Amino acid sequence: MINRSVLTGRLTRDPELKYTQSGKAVASFTLAVNRQFTDANGERQADFINCVIWSKSAETLANYTHKGSLIGVDGRIQTRSYENQQGNRVYVTELIADSFTFLESKSESQQSNNDYSNNQSNQNNQSSNKDPFSNNSGVDINDDDLPF
Repeated sequence: MINRSVLTGRLTRDPELKYTQSGKAVASFTLAVNRQFTDANGERQADFINCVIWSKSAETLANYTHKGSLIGVDGRIQTRSYENQQGNRVYVTELIADSFTFLESKSESQQSNNDYSNNQSNQNNQSSNKDPFSNNSGVDINDDDLPF
């Protein structure tokens, strides 16, 4: 059986770094992952995936990323449960990250943090309104490049 997940997305908030009683670092964060298709209005939808990362990786994530940072995460899906204050069993499914990768430079990350909410809606509108063939020029394709 395989339980492996690889995600690429932007942090929806700054990672929350905590330490266990034994001193082990743990960070929780939510990753916004755009879907590859658009809805009926031509807008991209996103999934918001709750994630947890441990140890030195948790400290690195918390110290060098922030809301809007673009990262890649590799890990596994895990479901846990607990009893809430009303006595009800609550199930939580999250990605337990084994590692993460920075997918933009520090300056790009800082810029995305400043523009994250504005750019998200602008990019969706711009990408759906662009017509690459609006100048009515033909497409120059060599017959050898066609797969048929």
